[in-house]
Amino acid sequence: MEPVVTVGLDGSPESLAAARWAADEADRRKLTLRLLHAWPLLAPEPTHLPSEMDQNYWAKRIVHHAKAELQARHPGLIIVGNLVAEDAQEALLKASAESEMTVLGSRGLEPVESYFLGDISMPVVARAERPVVLVRAGTSEEGRPSAPGASGGVVVALKLHGPCDDLLAFSFAAAAGRGMPLRAVHGRSVPLHAHAPWGVDHDVTEKITKDARKLLSDALRPWREKFPNVEVADSVGLESPTKAVVRAAEGAGLLVVGRRRHRPALAPPLGSVATAAIHHARCPVAVIPHD
Repeated sequence: MEPVVTVGLDGSPESLAAARWAADEADRRKLTLRLLHAWPLLAPEPTHLPSEMDQNYWAKRIVHHAKAELQARHPGLIIVGNLVAEDAQEALLKASAESEMTVLGSRGLEPVESYFLGDISMPVVARAERPVVLVRAGTSEEGRPSAPGASGGVVVALKLHGPCDDLLAFSFAAAAGRGMPLRAVHGRSVPLHAHAPWGVDHDVTEKITKDARKLLSDALRPWREKFPNVEVADSVGLESPTKAVVRAAEGAGLLVVGRRRHRPALAPPLGSVATAAIHHARCPVAVIPHD
């Protein structure tokens, strides 16, 4: 199958925002865009039936309207509609294995709403073998949140105690394709032994920061050489990685975080940084599975 960007469509504002973002990305990468609508009760395709008797009428309408809008925005983009009579979660997981990336809508920022991204998005993010991007309904065409002062740019969160080439490959390519700067962010909590009765031992924190900056610089060096036109900045924050990443994502055009493919049996499906990014970042969030 030819390379595609797949977007899950259910007719909601979030899924339409995801479709617009996915169309921009597919056009930028010169890939086919696949609009996927899955529903277990879809009927076998009838030969000729009036719309009032077609059980699939509303499913077709969702895909047709989205395709018409996106084709008008991107006349040269190849767009295919895909109706699947299957559970949406399983259909998206299958599609994600065949796609360069899968794009899904993501709901609300309120404390309660942000933890209910839907029965579909979270399992797909947690199990997909390839990148999944979550897009909020307020995202602009350029991928930035529709809010005053949004400056754009790609932000990547790096832990630095394991392989990060998958994240950096995706992030540098995204920044290069958009003509945007890239900011690599690493957060590290101050250890207990750095705390003293009078405050924080600055000798300890300086050594921690210096060591982290060296690791960050070493990780970025080959990618800077591979993408010489990408403006790169790095940042080490002595605070929890979740706080550092959410803070860095303010005003970003895209946030890139990692997810380990293989986690301990009793561990949550997503790490704390990816979870915080998905729930609290206002920009699109790309979750990249890695070993």
